[in-house]
Amino acid sequence: MVEAYVLIETEIGKMGRVTEALRRAPGVSVAEVLSGPYDVIVKADAADMDELGRLVVANIQTIEGVTRTLTCPVVRL
Repeated sequence: MVEAYVLIETEIGKMGRVTEALRRAPGVSVAEVLSGPYDVIVKADAADMDELGRLVVANIQTIEGVTRTLTCPVVRL
């Protein structure tokens, strides 16, 4: 299992709609609005890194209003 946090930038005025869509997206367990350089943070869960990549590209980046993502996989030390 791979867990990651995805930091998301949205178009101005669309962070609420983007967050609601993200909460319904497969593979997304948490989506919250932020203040700061990013607008939304998502906790995503996938079986492996390939599935995580597909999740970000197909289920997150395709949401209307998403302009940029930064994916941060969790590392267990």
